[in-house]
This record gives sequence, C-alpha cells and structure tokens, in this order.
Amino acid sequence: MTEIRTPRLILRRWHDDDLAPMADINADPQVMRWVADGSVQDLDQTAEAMERWEEEWDEEGFGLFAVELLASGELAGFVGLSVPEFLPEVLPAVEISWRLGPQFWGQGYASEAAHATLEFALQDRGLDRVISISAVGDDASENVIRKLGMVLERETTHPVYGTALNVHAIDLTEFHA
Repeated sequence: MTEIRTPRLILRRWHDDDLAPMADINADPQVMRWVADGSVQDLDQTAEAMERWEEEWDEEGFGLFAVELLASGELAGFVGLSVPEFLPEVLPAVEISWRLGPQFWGQGYASEAAHATLEFALQDRGLDRVISISAVGDDASENVIRKLGMVLERETTHPVYGTALNVHAIDLTEFHA
C-alpha cells in the first residue's frame, strides 16, 4: 500500500470511512467554486469519484491520495496525481491537484502534501514532467503552484464549461525535493 508521511500529514489510499468527510468537503460551495462548473457533489457522487480515484491507482500506478492529519487522524481532503482527460489539448500529461476542506486552508497543508506528491512522481513513479491546471482567479491554488516551482505554460479554456484556465508545468529533473 502506498503511503507517504510528511511532518504533519499522511498521504494514503482511500478507506471506506473517508466517504462521509470527503462528501462534506465536496458539498461545500466555497470548496467547489473553482472545480469544473462550480457545482457541489453529494454523497453518491463522492462515492463514485472515490471509486474512480482508486481505479486510477490500479490502472496508472498513481492517483489521488487521501490527506490525513497526523496529529488528529482527520481527513483534510486529497492531493495527488491524475490524467487530466477533461483537457485533451494537454495530453499526454499527468496533473497534480488538491482539494481540502476550508478548515484546513491557509495552514500550508496543500503545499506540504503537493511537494511530497511531486517527490513521489519523480522518485517512485519516474515521471519527468507534471502539470497543474487552475481556474483563472483561483489565487489560493496559484499560490501553491508557485511554491512548487511550476511555471505558466499556457492559458486555455475549459472545453465543456468555457471557464478560463491556466496550465502550469514543472520538469521534475529541475524539481528541488
């Protein structure tokens, strides 16, 4: 089982008891504001998403990690790697993304987990490049992206929702682990 420990977090595969807290995160309009069309997701949609995330682990050898606080065992959300099939113009590519509950914002958890995930991509999975896709205006994600050393590669538009997107990239041979 793939697990990464950072000073404050455990990045791990998904457990059944992660469903309710992840569904709470996905049901928060503040969290989902920058995701797809901004719609919240209910318990069933979250369960389906978690199944897809686990399938990606099995098929690709990487996926979205559940992010657990080491001190309390709380699920903070996810950080991980996926293939951004919704944006065919960037394929083939692997994307790093994150989604944390608002009570975990502003504490450096996303940056800590994302940094560990980039190390995983480079050292354990042998990837040489990772991208991150953010909605224009999502300043919090842009801040994490900058901390990771990623640079703007292109501006584009979501092919379904028409929202403006920024695509950032990092060559992992230049990533400072």
